[in-house]
Amino acid sequence: MGSSYISDIELLVEKDKFSSDENITINVKFSIWGMIRDAFNEKNWTEAYNKNDNTFKLKYGIKLFSVGFRKHEVSEAIDSYRKASLFWTRNPKLVNPHKDKRVWVQVAKNFEPYIRLTEEEVQQELFDFNEKISFNASELGKGKHKLGAEAWASWQKHDYTEPDNAKNQAKEIEIEIN
Repeated sequence: MGSSYISDIELLVEKDKFSSDENITINVKFSIWGMIRDAFNEKNWTEAYNKNDNTFKLKYGIKLFSVGFRKHEVSEAIDSYRKASLFWTRNPKLVNPHKDKRVWVQVAKNFEPYIRLTEEEVQQELFDFNEKISFNASELGKGKHKLGAEAWASWQKHDYTEPDNAKNQAKEIEIEIN
């Protein structure tokens, strides 16, 4: 079996200069690629469903930190999960005219369910991330600050995959607080 990895992590911020009384929101974007994404396909989830392996839980976390003399965490870390539930239905609203599809996937992101019609859309819902982290600029203090992020993900053994995890760090960005 191959391995899985987290793509380059992007830190996106609307501007690079803030006053000390502003709230800063940073979008952390990344994706999981490799073996797990390739293995989570319609053929495998149909076989898994037939063997009563009908849920997949992906645990993930993101830490935002300030880099300087010492690295320290900024804001509260995200520690969450996404869950894919495999289910069988004849629901006429879930008709895919190109396939005789019976096993579907519902992805829960932050307890919100999403049902997508194609394999690629299901993979995007489950393995693509765009998380917002907000904090007050006064937490960092005045001056220039370099910010970085670390993301990790893990999953358990299923019919189509072995237990594994992935981890990556973002390139640092610089912001200024007046």
